[in-house]
Amino acid sequence: MAENNFVYPADVDAYGFEWGQLALTVGPEVNGARKFSGGVVDLPPGQGHARHNHPGAEEIIFVISGEGEQMVETPDGEPVTQKVGPGCTVFIPEDRFHSTLNTGDGPMQLFVVYAPAGPEDLLRQLPDFRIVPKKG
Repeated sequence: MAENNFVYPADVDAYGFEWGQLALTVGPEVNGARKFSGGVVDLPPGQGHARHNHPGAEEIIFVISGEGEQMVETPDGEPVTQKVGPGCTVFIPEDRFHSTLNTGDGPMQLFVVYAPAGPEDLLRQLPDFRIVPKKG
């Protein structure tokens, strides 16, 4: 695989869903990253990720733009929801359930990182999964 150190979301096929899309810009199949994967998530107003977890992986969510509500459960399974906006970094511990909802009037954009790489592969098994062809 050729080294691809500079990747824009428009350079890759995105994973499309009813709630939005994920453009995976770093990962084993994109540029050979071995220890993590990540990309840009776009959520339209009123849309978001339902409660889910990533067995065996930690996640970072960085809010690029927009406003929303982020839920991260405590180790005891108690949901803790907080308003988030541009510049907020959310850490999701391994196996922890979480969800994101765009509560703003415009799009919400996030950058997500999974460590180790792999949780994004499970998204392909969701019933509403589709490929959104790259724009670049």
